[in-house]
Amino acid sequence: MENDYASHIVVLSAPSGTGKDTIAARLIQRDSRLELSCSATTRKKRGSEQEGVDYYFMSTEEFDGLVQKGGFIEFAQYGRNKYGTLKSDVMHRIDAGKTVILVIDVQGGASIRKMYPGALTVFILPPSAAELERRLRNRGTDSDEEISERIRIAENEMKCASEYDYTVINDDLDKAVGEVYNIIAKHCLNGG
Repeated sequence: MENDYASHIVVLSAPSGTGKDTIAARLIQRDSRLELSCSATTRKKRGSEQEGVDYYFMSTEEFDGLVQKGGFIEFAQYGRNKYGTLKSDVMHRIDAGKTVILVIDVQGGASIRKMYPGALTVFILPPSAAELERRLRNRGTDSDEEISERIRIAENEMKCASEYDYTVINDDLDKAVGEVYNIIAKHCLNGG
């Protein structure tokens, strides 16, 4: 049963600031057969983020309780916060006939590859380290300390790109979205 779901799971991973959330949003706008899973997190809301749309925001205690009950198909600590993909959210979407995009870090990607070996995995790379830092600073949401931490994490994450089925460089957003869509269409939407 687990592998029946694998062909309907797409993992998008990338360092923070690479554009993976924007790419995922464009993909689901492009094709109604695609849906984005909504991850759970212990971090605080940013700006106009909405509960159940952008994330399920939880306390550490709530999150840890779901871990104990097996409620996540993957979860990881990123910096000071925890993130996880709710099993119920993903299975509900697949049962409704959708291909589900999981925007997750490399720890989560590794977990998905083990649990669902047929899942499609795509790693998004920034054009350069300097461009990644510029994008992080331009967001205006993180302190210098947080940006330094994100860059350190990004350097380690990019070493994992070769473990993914595909890598796409996001040097031009429209081009990157098109490349990722074509990969998904080939493997998940067109009977791949």
